Amino acid sequence: MRSIKIPLLGRVVIAIVLGILLGQIVPVWFARIFATFNDLFGNFLSFIVPLIILGLVTPAISELGRGAGKLLLLTLLIAYFSTLFSGFFTYFSCQSVFPKIITGGMDSSLVQSIEEGAIKVYFSIQMPPVIDVMAALILSFCLGLGASITKGEALQSLFSNFRDVITLIIRKVIIPLLPLYIFGMFLSISVVGQVYTVIVLFIQVIGVIFVLHILLLLIQFITAGIIAKRNPFKAMKGMMPAYLTALGTSSSAATIPVTLQCAIDNKINRNIASFVIPLCATIHLAGSIMKIVGFSLAIMYFFKIPVDFGVFVGFIFMLGILMVAAPGVPGGAIMTAIGVIQATLGFTDTMVGLMITIYIAVDSFGTACNVTGDGAIAMVIDRIAGKVSTCLS
Repeated sequence: MRSIKIPLLGRVVIAIVLGILLGQIVPVWFARIFATFNDLFGNFLSFIVPLIILGLVTPAISELGRGAGKLLLLTLLIAYFSTLFSGFFTYFSCQSVFPKIITGGMDSSLVQSIEEGAIKVYFSIQMPPVIDVMAALILSFCLGLGASITKGEALQSLFSNFRDVITLIIRKVIIPLLPLYIFGMFLSISVVGQVYTVIVLFIQVIGVIFVLHILLLLIQFITAGIIAKRNPFKAMKGMMPAYLTALGTSSSAATIPVTLQCAIDNKINRNIASFVIPLCATIHLAGSIMKIVGFSLAIMYFFKIPVDFGVFVGFIFMLGILMVAAPGVPGGAIMTAIGVIQATLGFTDTMVGLMITIYIAVDSFGTACNVTGDGAIAMVIDRIAGKVSTCLS
């Protein structure tokens, strides 16, 4: 018999439930085993995150630069603006809602007890990163732009191979171990008696983000409809097969055939759709940045960390660039963003663990938002390309 393959979301749910239940009854020595694993996994994440940035951002920038053409540049700018709009729309919306619904939070002494000693680790292995996050970002931009300008085949091949290695580590090591990491985290939270407040936080925040992602799609299609002079609601309805498919796959790349057919059925030029849809599956992650910004704010309120708008401006602009490089696997966007979250917002391992958990819990909705919004961008590009063709004829 073939083994039953449980999707990532299912494994995460099982990990959360088991962590909550077992945390009520297991002895301390048992919890220390998983506390030790979480310490090792957290140290490994600190080591690998700069390499993830270097391995994904560098080839993404170099390959975008190589694809010369005004249509490519235009699509890239529109996708980046849409991603930025999503980030700031989420920030201001959540700032108006979260102070009213996140009224409790985790006591600082309990946070410290989780991270520093209520459940002591058996041993720890330090894994210092070979380069810090900001240095990795700057080096990625320099190398990516340099490779794009020089068009060196050897350099391009090196970056592509390095990206394959990093993607393999994400898919075969980090993602499979995440449920065990989440289990250990919820086991610790359950042992110190804070699991109820965390679950309430999850439910409240997920509800807010779900409403916001529907509003974002309406804004995207109404704007595209005005520019393309088409019925936005009919166009949005035409993208529903792609939306539903993405809910099942949690992958923009895997949904491309359906998204492409939906765009063509929406009477977008086949050549334009064939160019825009696969490209936007990589560079347009408005739904993903919405989740990252919204969940970051929620966790900061939960842990009673002051929110600085100036910090979030730089954070959102940087996320917009990183989303271009995010690998097309479930949870890929959040793994790419961890370095900037830690470096910019100062998240601890516990905060990052909660961030990953809540992100994966609604990963499919973010992907659905991404691919549906691709249809709106295709409408805009189709209209602009049609006007250019008319002017030239």
